[in-house]
Amino acid sequence: MTELKKAAADAKAEPPARSVRVVVLALMIAMLLAMLDNLIVGTAMPTIVGDLGGLEHLSWVVTAYTLATAASTPIWGKLGDMYGRKSIFLTSIVIFLIGSVLSGMSQDMGQLIGFRAIQGLGAGGLMVGVMAIIGDLVPPRERGKYQGMMAGVMAIAMIGGPLVGGTITDHLGWRWSFYINLPLGALALAMVTAVLHLPRKERTKAKVDYLGAALLTVGITAIVLVTTWGGTEYAWGSAVIMELIALGVASLVGFVFVETKAAEPIVPLHIFRNRNFTLMSVVGFMAGFVMFGAVLFLPLFQQSVQGASATNSGLLLLPMLLAMMFVSLVAGRITTSTGKYKVFPIVGSVLMVVGLFLLAAMDTGTTRLTSGLYMAVLGAGMGFLMQITMLVAQNSVELKDMGVASSTTTLFRTLGSSFGVAIMGALFTGRVQDEMMARGGGGATERSAQLDAASLAKLPVPVREAYEYAVASGTHIAFLVGGSVAVLALVAALFVKEVPLRGSAEPEAAASDADGTAPAGLAAAKQSQNA
Repeated sequence: MTELKKAAADAKAEPPARSVRVVVLALMIAMLLAMLDNLIVGTAMPTIVGDLGGLEHLSWVVTAYTLATAASTPIWGKLGDMYGRKSIFLTSIVIFLIGSVLSGMSQDMGQLIGFRAIQGLGAGGLMVGVMAIIGDLVPPRERGKYQGMMAGVMAIAMIGGPLVGGTITDHLGWRWSFYINLPLGALALAMVTAVLHLPRKERTKAKVDYLGAALLTVGITAIVLVTTWGGTEYAWGSAVIMELIALGVASLVGFVFVETKAAEPIVPLHIFRNRNFTLMSVVGFMAGFVMFGAVLFLPLFQQSVQGASATNSGLLLLPMLLAMMFVSLVAGRITTSTGKYKVFPIVGSVLMVVGLFLLAAMDTGTTRLTSGLYMAVLGAGMGFLMQITMLVAQNSVELKDMGVASSTTTLFRTLGSSFGVAIMGALFTGRVQDEMMARGGGGATERSAQLDAASLAKLPVPVREAYEYAVASGTHIAFLVGGSVAVLALVAALFVKEVPLRGSAEPEAAASDADGTAPAGLAAAKQSQNA
């Protein structure tokens, strides 16, 4: 009788669909904060350097943010699991906003770099918090309904970020590229505080795994620095890069050892025993590798070869982003109605491979219509993958590990993007420089890949044509490598096992899961009501 009452209470506590939609809207605003920031700031960087100076430290403005975000991501996920999702998420928003204010008040480049690190520290908790809270509120079977919304936020950020950044910088000054986070952040804080109600979590008595957190932070920092500095600041075979690789490997090996002994490990290694979770981590890594490389090199191709302006090159990404949003929405709806999902990672990987090899075939004669169609194929592939990877990963763990599952999946995607930008960037730059030297235009374009359409128009015709050919050749090799990497995602997707998604549509299957307390409670409540 007591169990029936408890089950009925759990059922009564289940948030109504309308309430969930309001919470998800608040979470999407926070998600938009994290996605918009780098895109807006990137547009404002030339003005920032002109005001503050310190051109030689320019890359650290981005690197400090990226490092802090990547290193803190798994820690935020674990803290949410241990001490409660809502308070930890609100804390990450507050830290992000403090970092934003301080960055806007910076008086020199050193201050800006330090404050960007604080901002990145908060950003690490934003994405993880959003994914983990949605994982708590919405059963995997029902989560597909919200995939289109998430993909839409991503598309808005990628298209709107540069436009908003340029407008703010031109009319309000670069400091407002940071202050713009305040109204959005305040709205997210107010909405999350008012409408998000999660079950009260008992405070764990176990201590935070500080040693594991430190080793993981050092390991991730070393990896990101290798991918950021390798081939740019330092040669790949230089002592600095080799030392960083050694430090990263040693730290991660030590981290794995410590996690086997810790009472509350930052990343419980047992989650990798689940085949689907491990495979989705691999697919997420490959998707991050490909997507951020594409977003970086497509605008370069459009500006340098097809003559698009910086603003238009952002808008010319619409075929990819709209296809990604539409396909993600359709895949989510089908997953919700059928409970089936294995086909989506496979189809998504196939389309991603095809799209990348099509993009690799572009040359100086490729029209914008043709490149738009190729981008739509890649976008469709990404749409099948971006949210499904998180969905399957979260469905593969117990509810108590929802935070670390979300943070680990996010971390793999972040590391994938770092490797993608570094490797594809190194190959692209090398090919451009080689082609320019071979065609006698190296001296005119020492700052290769930095010329916009207006600057190109001022070059002598032979040099301009040589540069266009060099950029087309550079994007060819970059997308060729991306397509080869995407094949690995396809191989991983083929081994995914179709496991029933937890949710109200499959109460019997869900109840058999190790973490099926909520579905089982709902079923018991319904039985007691019928009785």
